Amino acid sequence: MVATKKTAAKGTAAAAKKTAAKKTGAAQTKKTAAKKTPAKKASASRSTAARKTAAAAGTGKNLVIVESPAKAKTIEKFLGRDFSVQASNGHLRDLPKSKFGVDVDNNFEPDYLTIRGKASIIRTLKNEAKKAKKVYLATDPDREGEAISWHIANLLGIDPSEHCRVEFNEITKSAVTQAIDHPRAIDMQRVDAQQARRVLDRVVGYKLSPLLWKKVRRGLSAGRVQSVAVRIIVEREREIQAFVPEEYWTITASLSDGEHTFDARYHGPGGKKAALHNEQEAAAVVDAVRDAQFRIKDVKVGQRRKHALPPFTTSYLQQAAGAKLGFTAKKTMMLAQRLYEGLPLEGGVSSGLITYMRTDSTRISSEAQEEARSFIRERFGDDYVPEKPNTYRAKKNAQDAHEAIRPTSVANTPDRVRAFLTPDQHKLYTMIYNRFLASQMSEARYKTLAYVIDAGGQTFKAAGSALEFSGHLAAYESEKNEENMLPMLGEGTVLKLVKLDPKQSFTQPPARYTEASLVKFLEEQGIGRPSTYATIISTIQDRNYVEKDGRSLKPTELGEVVTDLMLNNFGEIVDVQFTAGMEEKLDQVEEDGIDWHRILADFYPPFEKDLETADKTVERVKLEDRVSDVICEKCGANMVYKIGRYGEFLACPNYPECKNTKPVMKETSSSCPKCGGKVVERKSKKGRLFYGCANYPECDFVSWDLPLDESCPECGAYMVKTRGRNGGKKCSNPDCLTNKKSKKDEAAES
Repeated sequence: MVATKKTAAKGTAAAAKKTAAKKTGAAQTKKTAAKKTPAKKASASRSTAARKTAAAAGTGKNLVIVESPAKAKTIEKFLGRDFSVQASNGHLRDLPKSKFGVDVDNNFEPDYLTIRGKASIIRTLKNEAKKAKKVYLATDPDREGEAISWHIANLLGIDPSEHCRVEFNEITKSAVTQAIDHPRAIDMQRVDAQQARRVLDRVVGYKLSPLLWKKVRRGLSAGRVQSVAVRIIVEREREIQAFVPEEYWTITASLSDGEHTFDARYHGPGGKKAALHNEQEAAAVVDAVRDAQFRIKDVKVGQRRKHALPPFTTSYLQQAAGAKLGFTAKKTMMLAQRLYEGLPLEGGVSSGLITYMRTDSTRISSEAQEEARSFIRERFGDDYVPEKPNTYRAKKNAQDAHEAIRPTSVANTPDRVRAFLTPDQHKLYTMIYNRFLASQMSEARYKTLAYVIDAGGQTFKAAGSALEFSGHLAAYESEKNEENMLPMLGEGTVLKLVKLDPKQSFTQPPARYTEASLVKFLEEQGIGRPSTYATIISTIQDRNYVEKDGRSLKPTELGEVVTDLMLNNFGEIVDVQFTAGMEEKLDQVEEDGIDWHRILADFYPPFEKDLETADKTVERVKLEDRVSDVICEKCGANMVYKIGRYGEFLACPNYPECKNTKPVMKETSSSCPKCGGKVVERKSKKGRLFYGCANYPECDFVSWDLPLDESCPECGAYMVKTRGRNGGKKCSNPDCLTNKKSKKDEAAES
């Protein structure tokens, strides 16, 4: 927070000095400053520790601290020799893993500790800060990044109200240098919003998980948002199971005017819409129109306009990449992060290719709009540039601090940067680029034509359209616009019946959620933040609550059991509306400055009461083990499937008398290149898929790529199927002349 009054500044400095020796000093410093200094003022004096740092400085470089080493390399090249750029590698402090870390009796004060393995990074940053002229905190431009800057400020003795925070939405030279020229104070409302979410999630997860251990199985976890996500998937599965298909019929008439043939669909008797429920009803219509005269009763000519879609937000990007590219939410965000942080382009000069990829906003800066409009005018012509720049309405509860996801420069066309990106990076960049360019282009126009056709008192309808002006569709060069235009005919035209096609169909159950459709539903309902969706979806799969069936998400038995327990005992935690309401309260911490402690104080007492009741009343759930056809070679029993830390494995049911276990192996159609045995799929401790011989340990063959039963024509080594969506082939011998592929492409496919 920022203060202007001299007494407030002294109070802040005194509070910082007084609490520096305490275990929870950083949190207490923040709390004291929050009480004694008014929010969002112009400036404040430094704390005592900050003055000491400033006094020792003056001869060194300016220090810029970012989160990512990749980002640090890019930014250091922009700023030159007067700046040193260091990376924090994400958070340096967090709530402890080994204990609760939240003082419920002391206004839910968090107990932050240094994250294991980060001590050396902190030492480096402190040493660099001591000799720096000035320290700039340039972590990511969101709540999480703001909180990281606040933690770093506490560790380095920097007053949060000092103008030390720099923020840029894209990693380009102009954006970075402009941000350095305009530092600001740390936004404590943003920090508090992150703390509120972190502490609330810790309270829910830390208190619920032991109950699941006790009542269901050790190692389980629950989460404020993940539990709702699992419930949504479970309920969809139960809708599917309970679905009763209903029969219905459609009738298509193939009609001709002597030159052209087109299809018309049965609508109903006398112009009224009617459904056909069975074969008898369909047959009655067929009999009624078979010998009837088909005559055009009404002609409607019109025009349809199709507006461009808005540029990508985080959620839209995850949905589109899942639907069109087959990328998981996690993979999409990983690729987008790399595009944002910067890659070496022409001449080896690194630059970020897209703006910050965690955003709810569809807003575009006026500079980016003008650049796009000039580019569109030059490439496509004046007709493709709308009279006024296109703007898009923000969704409810959208965080509008940053622009939508867009290319940092429209001059970096997908073709121009293709050589510097991996195939998957290029696919995602192309999608982002085209979507942004199209969002600033004119609307597409279609000519439409519709007929109402009478046949002995029964009505058929036909409709068609043709593209008149492509508008924003021109940005998507690879996508074809299919036309289904009807021949231009007048009212009263008599048509010849070529064919009648009655067809039986059945209503279908709702589809299972995919990652893309789950992301869409979560955002529509206001559950969680788009930046957390990838983590949520990964977590519920890692916990074995949900599994993939193709691209679909299907609940496991464990997921259903845990969901039922939560529904029966913690209805609010897994209630969609309650969770969405909680998100709104958390947003208000940042937007309106409401006290985040109050949110916890209102939530915790009834939650604690539910915990006590559940602990006494919920009976332990007995999960039946799935029996496999694998025989235990030690005692002869059929082994059963178990869930462990690294996923599913086989165990002997006679435990503890027999402690035999085996990994779950899925056979492939390939033979082992070493011994001729079967090649099976396996998973590493980190969950990565690899291939090995079923005869292990007698045969030690392993490979990241699936071996194929064919030899390389060049050197005779066995061929392998490479990874990636379209999986090609290559020689397993890395020195073979056939391996022309770059290391960059191989890494992308794996």
